[in-house]
Amino acid sequence: MRIITGLCRGRKLTAPEGLDVRPTTDKVKEAMFSIIQFELEGARVLDLFAGTGQLGLEALSRGADSAVFVDASARSLSAVKRNIGITGFQSRSETVRSDALSFLARCRDRFDIVFLDPPYDSTLCAAALAALPGIVKDSGAVVCETRSETPLPDTVGALDERRDRRYGVTRLTVYRKKI
Repeated sequence: MRIITGLCRGRKLTAPEGLDVRPTTDKVKEAMFSIIQFELEGARVLDLFAGTGQLGLEALSRGADSAVFVDASARSLSAVKRNIGITGFQSRSETVRSDALSFLARCRDRFDIVFLDPPYDSTLCAAALAALPGIVKDSGAVVCETRSETPLPDTVGALDERRDRRYGVTRLTVYRKKI
């Protein structure tokens, strides 16, 4: 697992031991970032279910201004902190140990880009989507990574599905606010 491009291109990241974390493949990550590439410069990013932090760190490497990494697991958050150190983005990063739904319930910040990459066999993506419309900026994007057969709604509050692509067992769904 590595940063694909930008300031930290090629930097190798660490992952916690075990099967609890499923890092995004380079192929899927490249597809994800090609969708939002023109929205990254100066963006405020939220990486929910951060795992290793690779999505938020990739965004920072590509020009995002700041990133908040949220994960309930102490082991995962430890890996995120190590990876923030590897990339040198300490001053532009914040880590929060919390389950995603609790974080969203108390969050008062607003974000340009939100990454949702929950455990594949959970219903957490749909639940997190329902809590997001108030914290996504009007021009913002929500990028969901799920198992390809996971059903997601076409509309969630003020968010509309704008893109849906499958890459093997992985599905990328992008939501944007209704205009």
